[in-house]
Amino acid sequence: MQKPASTDAYIKSFGEDIQQLLNTMRETIKQAAPQAQETISYGMPAYKQHSVLVYFAAQSKHIGFYPGAKAIEVFAADLDSFDTSKGTIRFPFDKPLPLDLVERITKFRIKEDQELFEAKQAKEKAKKNSD
Repeated sequence: MQKPASTDAYIKSFGEDIQQLLNTMRETIKQAAPQAQETISYGMPAYKQHSVLVYFAAQSKHIGFYPGAKAIEVFAADLDSFDTSKGTIRFPFDKPLPLDLVERITKFRIKEDQELFEAKQAKEKAKKNSD
């Protein structure tokens, strides 16, 4: 599949049942991160503020949710019933999407993203002041 031009185009490239799941993921993320910019990155819908917060994508048997390794670590206890890897959570098509969990992870990523941004700014300011 070639890179979609928008999240709408990405979602419309799937069958109706998958579109419904993708739209639900999209709305949940947008509600959790209303200031985030929706974009396509690596061919998937992505939501970014200072950096990318989360991605999601339809795969052959699941919806992949990509919040990064730290989120997987922090929410490990909530993820024990899902297949995960370093930065990926797989939500199987045959189970309801855990929307509360998606929301909590997205909000965690907003906080983490802001903290990383502020730390980077402080480091740049300290470097500038020492020059």
